[in-house]
Amino acid sequence: SFAYFTIKDRLPQILTRVIDTLHRHKNEFFEEHGEKGVEAEKRAISFLSKLRNELQTDKPVTPLEDELPDAALWNQYLDYQRNLSNGNGEPSWFQSPWLYAECYMYRRIHAALAQNPPIDNFDVFKEGKAQNFFESQEAVIALCTYFQELLKNIKDLEEKQLQEELFKLLQVSLWGNKCDLSFSAGGDSSQKSSPLQSLENMIPYILVNDMEKLWSLLVNAKKGNTEKSNIRIDIILDNAGFELVSDLVLADFLLSSKLADEIHFHGKSIPWYVSDTTKQDFNWTIKQLQSANHMWMSRCGINWEGNLKKGVWVYQDHMFWTLPHDFSCMAEVAPDLYADLQKSNLLLFKGDLNYRKLTGDRKWEYTVPFHQALNKFHPAPLCSLRTLKSDTQVGLKPGQGEQIQASESEWMVSGKYGVVQFDAAL
Repeated sequence: SFAYFTIKDRLPQILTRVIDTLHRHKNEFFEEHGEKGVEAEKRAISFLSKLRNELQTDKPVTPLEDELPDAALWNQYLDYQRNLSNGNGEPSWFQSPWLYAECYMYRRIHAALAQNPPIDNFDVFKEGKAQNFFESQEAVIALCTYFQELLKNIKDLEEKQLQEELFKLLQVSLWGNKCDLSFSAGGDSSQKSSPLQSLENMIPYILVNDMEKLWSLLVNAKKGNTEKSNIRIDIILDNAGFELVSDLVLADFLLSSKLADEIHFHGKSIPWYVSDTTKQDFNWTIKQLQSANHMWMSRCGINWEGNLKKGVWVYQDHMFWTLPHDFSCMAEVAPDLYADLQKSNLLLFKGDLNYRKLTGDRKWEYTVPFHQALNKFHPAPLCSLRTLKSDTQVGLKPGQGEQIQASESEWMVSGKYGVVQFDAAL
């Protein structure tokens, strides 16, 4: 399975890269912290090398030994996995659910640094996230330019035009890291139109397309909003870099078009899954845009900083997003977060990891309804914007999955296909 390939090949490669990153920053640690920094780097590397060895030799998963606030929850979850195995030995790296083993590795990477001050705040993935942002410059410029041009006459758009623009920006956000390639393909295409040219061709690859349902929900919320309460949309973020910029543009559009009054962004409280967005990434991205020497990029950055200051944009993170639990456990494990999400008019879940946690990462039949796979996780109407990078997919029409499988065996893991999949939470 794809899970086996991930644990066997991809995760050790990621650990090797993390170790290499720490090696390369040795001088920097020395300059900042003296010998203490170098000692901490050595300890962290030895911790990570041991972790890599445990993974590659299929050792049992061990309880966390750090004092971080989520350690007890992780260790309870390990006990739960032990009980599931019905005495068939300890859960080990290759004898555990993929989602758990993968999340556990990232939590152990975090522990390797967190337990080794003074380098405990070093984000081993930061360089890669910054590189993704800089390599996507053309796409970012094209998107910011398109959006700023759109804002000039957004007040005059008729409902139909507004809907079209929403659908375009939803698709740009959906294709996230794929779009940057198609934006800048050919390099010098007119930037105003470039975000749109590729989108038309991508529509056949959206396997479930519930954009109309999203539109109805937003328009009805706006029209039915007699108490004049704030319409709130929450975006549960995925990757930093270009994808984050596409999410911020979508969020700005929702505010500027008056489809929403406030946007809450949910990021990760620790570095996670290589490129996931932390608060540091979120603020860094807005600062980069602000200081860009491109007029429309800096205009976006300045406006977005303003949205945060005014409180119409709120960034929040919660420990739950970096636990191994499915979202169906949220009401029990993180009742405060669940109660907060219940205040939202719409939850937009970005990316593949969120989809796996929404559906419990099971090998569902393709035709199982999305609502059923959510397993009673219904805090508010929600929508998953996700390109397929793991072998879990629900809510397809009969025969749809099998038909694609016949000609493309890798369709579920290539990122070529996507879904905009909605659940009304009733």
